[in-house]
Amino acid sequence: MKTQLFSPFRQFAAFLLLLSLFTVACGSDKGKVEGVNMLYGTDHKVWKTHKEVDATGDKVKQTDAQEDQELHIFANGNYTMTNGGGGSVSGKYTFDQAGKTIAFTPEGSATQNVFNVETLTDDKLTLKSAAGAALMLEAE
Repeated sequence: MKTQLFSPFRQFAAFLLLLSLFTVACGSDKGKVEGVNMLYGTDHKVWKTHKEVDATGDKVKQTDAQEDQELHIFANGNYTMTNGGGGSVSGKYTFDQAGKTIAFTPEGSATQNVFNVETLTDDKLTLKSAAGAALMLEAE
């Protein structure tokens, strides 16, 4: 009796394995940009740096000060970024959900810092600069 290497059962099992791998791979939050209230919750939300990558996709080593940074986003359109050393920057932000961008304007400045929003869910926020560097934040 000759054993078939790819019997119908094995073909079906291989198909299910590939299908499950594809489903898991496509289940990522990348590209998912939900409503503006995900930025601030009911009143405000604190975001902490999870990971940073440069324009080539290489992970950037965070300093202690960078690891202690917090981005506070408020429902009224204000933000504050604090660092572990006690310093902070405050200003206003505008979020364009359709365009998937967010612009931060520090107090006393006319210059906006604009980022593409790659991911915005209740617990994840990924901002990408025009140069291609990305900052992945997690809700605290």
